[in-house]
Amino acid sequence: MNQAIVNFLDPFTIPGEKLKYSIICSQYQDKWVFVRHRLRESWEMPAGHIEKGETALNAARRELYEETGASQFSLRTLYDYSCDWKGETRYGRIFFADITQLGKLPVSEIAEVKFFYRLPKFLTYPEIQNLVFEKVCNYLKTI
Repeated sequence: MNQAIVNFLDPFTIPGEKLKYSIICSQYQDKWVFVRHRLRESWEMPAGHIEKGETALNAARRELYEETGASQFSLRTLYDYSCDWKGETRYGRIFFADITQLGKLPVSEIAEVKFFYRLPKFLTYPEIQNLVFEKVCNYLKTI
């Protein structure tokens, strides 16, 4: 098994051109929002690749809408991160979204959106998502 090593950094520490992913830890009506990809049975946070010419923030907005149907939300930049996983270092930015309105789920790779009071047990990337979730929860306790 490949053990992921995740390093959390202050936001905007990693240059934008090195960022590849936006992860959006999200809540709706005080519950955590997780999505299920149509090809998997496990849960994951809304997230995705930053497209060419797109900022991490714009990618977070786009992915949150595409994966949850969120139409109204506030978005806060929390951390940059590096993740050494499967012999490769990947970089991204972590956001927190407080969703106030959900619309219809757009046609995409997401089959289901579900709301949880705590981190679900069956995660797609447990060696990464549990660390991100814990870091965001600790941050939210401080504000």
